[in-house]
Amino acid sequence: MPTEVEQDSKVTPDEALIAEVCKAGAGAPPADPHRRPRTTPVQYILIALGTTAFLYYARPVLLPVFLACFAAMVLKPVMRGLSLLRIPTVPSAAIVLALLVAAVVVGFFQLGRPAVTWVDNAPQHMAELRARVQKFYPNALRMTHAVAAVGDLSATAVPDEKKDGLKKVPTVEINDQRGSTSILDWTGTFLAGLGEVLVLVYLLLASGDMFMHKLVRVMPTLQDKKLAVEISHEVQSNISKYLFAVTVINIALGAVVAAGLGVMGVPKAAMWGMLVAFLNFVPYFGPVAGVLLLAVVGALTFDTLGQGLMPAAWYLALHMLESNLVTPLLLGRRFTLNPVAIFISLMFWLWVWGIPGALLAVPILVSIKAICDGIPSASAVSELIGS
Repeated sequence: MPTEVEQDSKVTPDEALIAEVCKAGAGAPPADPHRRPRTTPVQYILIALGTTAFLYYARPVLLPVFLACFAAMVLKPVMRGLSLLRIPTVPSAAIVLALLVAAVVVGFFQLGRPAVTWVDNAPQHMAELRARVQKFYPNALRMTHAVAAVGDLSATAVPDEKKDGLKKVPTVEINDQRGSTSILDWTGTFLAGLGEVLVLVYLLLASGDMFMHKLVRVMPTLQDKKLAVEISHEVQSNISKYLFAVTVINIALGAVVAAGLGVMGVPKAAMWGMLVAFLNFVPYFGPVAGVLLLAVVGALTFDTLGQGLMPAAWYLALHMLESNLVTPLLLGRRFTLNPVAIFISLMFWLWVWGIPGALLAVPILVSIKAICDGIPSASAVSELIGS
């Protein structure tokens, strides 16, 4: 039998340290092996600031990816319809992409070319609008003269040596040709970004459920795999239904607005209908811009104030009907969001990514809510976002 001294000599330093720690913590409750260190509020703030800076400076890469992901989700119902016809995934993606490109080309020729022509004639339109406003509101002429007088103050008065008075130094206008260059650069950047989005949309549609299978493979346990599949399907289904429904509603709204404007005799009614349908994707600011724009178009088209306000009133009535009856009826309370959360998201993404960010503000908010609905620990965030 080995003696106590021999047994002690066989104990390694690591085993002695473990025994000493266990003896010191014998009266303490057992430690939870799955317990994670808590994140402090300062760490949350640093993470939020770092994420915001990353989103802002990485927008040339992230913005096409986000646009492509949401566009692919909008087109998912079309892919499912083609799958019912026994068409393989890759040809279905090619068909959907061809339809999307055709829609973009038709939209460009229906909206882009008339819009460019209208912008080229903007000085003439502004002069005509000024005359119409003065006709509708005679008192506005006094305000115009006051503004012109204030503008004359920009001319610098200096002493005249020949006369005991002041003379005005004429202002010098510099013709800067950089404006046309910036427009060409912006057009090239837009076309390049559009090409990237279309390619990404095709790849996302053609890949099918590849990312779902990869997500399942990397999950460590069977329970995690099931939870990942359920959350992914729920998120994709919710976002796809929401974006597809909103897109159909806005297209229908634009068509009805264009039909009404055509009956009223407004020129280029199809262009204005498509434009208000596009603006309707941006909550709050989009409808306001649409009403103001159609008010200007009505003032330039008709000779009386009542007729001039008819286009804006027509769109405003349809928008109120759509936002208060049609959209809640089709989407239900499941996709109802908090108006304050929508406004904050709109301001944030407008600042980070500009006009495309404003278009993506509500879809991103819907995505966050759908993800939080599937994660029990994030139910508080879902409750704050929801209405």
